[in-house]
Amino acid sequence: MNAPLESTLWDILGVIEPQRDDWLIRQRIVQELQDVVRTIPNLRGATVEPFGSFVSNLFTPWGDLDITVMLDYGSYISVAGKKRKLSLLEDVLRALKEKGGWWRLRFIPNAKVPILKFEKGCPAISGDISIDNLGGQMKSKCLFWLNQIDGRFRPLVLLVKEWAKTHNINNPKCGTLNSYSLSLLVVFHFQTCKPAIFPPFHALYPTNVVDDLTGVRETAEQSISDLFHANIRKYIAGRSRTMNRSSLSELFVSFLAKFSTISLKARDFGICPFTGQWEEINNNTRWFPRTFALYLEDPFEQPANSARAVSVRNLDRIQEVIQRTQLAILSPSLSWIDIHPLLVKPELSRVILFRKQNQNSGGQMMQLQQQQQPQIRKHVHSLAPVIAARVQNARSENQLRGWRDGTRHIHELSSKPKQETASNNAVSKESNAKKWRKRGIQQQQRGDVFNSKQQLWRARSQQS
Repeated sequence: MNAPLESTLWDILGVIEPQRDDWLIRQRIVQELQDVVRTIPNLRGATVEPFGSFVSNLFTPWGDLDITVMLDYGSYISVAGKKRKLSLLEDVLRALKEKGGWWRLRFIPNAKVPILKFEKGCPAISGDISIDNLGGQMKSKCLFWLNQIDGRFRPLVLLVKEWAKTHNINNPKCGTLNSYSLSLLVVFHFQTCKPAIFPPFHALYPTNVVDDLTGVRETAEQSISDLFHANIRKYIAGRSRTMNRSSLSELFVSFLAKFSTISLKARDFGICPFTGQWEEINNNTRWFPRTFALYLEDPFEQPANSARAVSVRNLDRIQEVIQRTQLAILSPSLSWIDIHPLLVKPELSRVILFRKQNQNSGGQMMQLQQQQQPQIRKHVHSLAPVIAARVQNARSENQLRGWRDGTRHIHELSSKPKQETASNNAVSKESNAKKWRKRGIQQQQRGDVFNSKQQLWRARSQQS
């Protein structure tokens, strides 16, 4: 086991793990949207229901929130046509604009599933609103149920998502992987590692989950749930099953190794979690004609390709990122200070370093850290410049005088920027200034609130 990597992975999880406030703010958004939907005549009787990573419990504090508006068909399952979905989303868009407090509203009618994008809350949570996406809800529940088989699934998904965001390969709009695809890649990894942790999906549910969503909704959902849970219990109780005792770091390293040649392998093979195997494309009639760079079959909606947005050029880049990360973390001289840039963004790395140094100080600043950490974690992505300023101010005011000399030196080296020319610095400062001016009044208000709380924390720490 790679001790520095293992320790760092758990440090990262300590920051990206959602807390109670992260759940509450998302529940509040769902409820506020329900209140708006009630005011729309064409949506009388409709219910607002979350799905995606929030339901599967695979979200981070800054992850998107997927919401679907389920129309009222009585107790039976039905799906609105695309034209009606577009019309209803336009109604929702108008209602949200009239209500106010919903930011960056953007209607995307040409997507495979038409959506309305929004931002809401403090810190801002991005989200997508769709109509009648019951299939998405059931997929999310199935991923949630997989946690019953092995508790390492969720932590590895969270780490892989954060790593992918760090390297900009988690954005389907730019031709890379969506979060659902990353989750399925972890599922496939658990199915194909030795010994296997997950069974093939056909052993848990022998048919398409989406195809069985017919008739009375409550009956259909309960039937799917009962069969899925019965097969999970059967798999866990299997006497012939060999336990996989790999650590989290070993699973992460083997994940990178498995997909380190994904671009080359995708020319001839597709990834099929339903069978738990690499399937040869030429022998799989479900995937004809070949029109995608990467086939990652959705096990709940075969033969749909969950990675259809990935382009050939970006698949090569994804492979390059995997190989570069794999090479770096296998270095014999690797320390925890070297791992952060490989797995998380600089803003998050600074927060983790801040916590680590407090631990190394022998607990002298532990009380201050406990007061600051919930706000640090919630604002780490949406208020990155504020975090950077806070850490810098802490240094300049000598609040961290309790650090050991060696630890302080390591922190200074890790946070020292690369040498740039004067002209590059000027361009960088100008671009950053333009970027943050565009955040608008709401962002400034959130920053003011955060700064006032910061001053309160400092006053309390001085009194103590």
